[in-house]
Amino acid sequence: MNAMRASLSILTSLIALILFWQVDPPGGAAQSPSPLVVQPYHLDTGLTSRSISFENPTGEPGAGGRAASKLGPGRKGAPAQTIEPGTKVQLCDIKGPGTIRHIWITTAREPEVQRACVIRAYWDGQEHPSIECPIGDFFGFAHGKIMAYQSAVHSVGSTGGRNIWLPMPFVNQAKMTFTNEGSKPVSLFYQIDYTLGDSHLPGVGRLHTLFRRENPTTQKQDFELLPQRNQKGRFIGSVMGIRNLHTKQWWGEGEIKVYMDGDGEYPTICGTGSEDYVGLAWGIQQTPFLYNGCSLDQKDFISMYRWHLPDPIQWQSEARITIQQIAWNQGLAETSDDWSCATFWYEPVPSAKLPDMPDMAARTANIWED
Repeated sequence: MNAMRASLSILTSLIALILFWQVDPPGGAAQSPSPLVVQPYHLDTGLTSRSISFENPTGEPGAGGRAASKLGPGRKGAPAQTIEPGTKVQLCDIKGPGTIRHIWITTAREPEVQRACVIRAYWDGQEHPSIECPIGDFFGFAHGKIMAYQSAVHSVGSTGGRNIWLPMPFVNQAKMTFTNEGSKPVSLFYQIDYTLGDSHLPGVGRLHTLFRRENPTTQKQDFELLPQRNQKGRFIGSVMGIRNLHTKQWWGEGEIKVYMDGDGEYPTICGTGSEDYVGLAWGIQQTPFLYNGCSLDQKDFISMYRWHLPDPIQWQSEARITIQQIAWNQGLAETSDDWSCATFWYEPVPSAKLPDMPDMAARTANIWED
């Protein structure tokens, strides 16, 4: 009976997620429900399906699988490439309008690789990236530690297959690159699934993602999940990594603060504690759920996440989002730990440049060791 209730709960959550994405797409006005998921038998969607990989790097019709292997032409001739240190490869350059709907990748599994290799995305001709993030954090886990789990945004396999499901609309162009900033060659397999012919208004929100790390944070200075943004937008959520530097105390009493649309010293949205923010309580537990949870709680390394899909956080003119570092040590105490985040939100382009991403040494210092 309990297993049946759990299955029904998961099914209900999935249906809610499907309806949410179709009826109220991120960054855009409400639309009538799309037949893509809720009516899969509907054939007149007006969309064209495409996919890009090394087997079809342009996504053009009839252009896939042309490379030859020892088995002959079209027989798994180009499933992957080896990306040398310091090398950048183009993952896609798509002319719109369209929507990237799913990305899958796999690479080497060493923790350092997950922080050394970086995804960047450029929407609609903007010269600076709207997405700039190490591959591990972008695909749902902190500290370079691959953990099998599923949420509404990511799904990760135990051997390193990883997926992101957030829709990524574009009006004119979508460009993505993969850069190996590490010291060793990396094999890369990937696939980008997208549609063409989508109807997007010019002001549709484009997906933005940044990576931040403070190792350590500064006492009494809140860690910024989302530095100041100065146009309308919607916060989707964050993958947060914490390395507890004070193992004899509980690290997670800090509250999330959402400053928006004219807030001054005090925010409009204020949480009650770090584990509370990700929907847990009385400490952290390694329990991943659809919209919230923790995928890693081992050896003082924590990877946790929160997705604001059915409970949107939107602003009209400006926003800034922080989380405090407050501990419990025989009472509340200021503390300083190692925090990182991959934060996801939508805003129109042109958009302001992202803050500078930490360099390779800062990204990989003190990360998980297998």
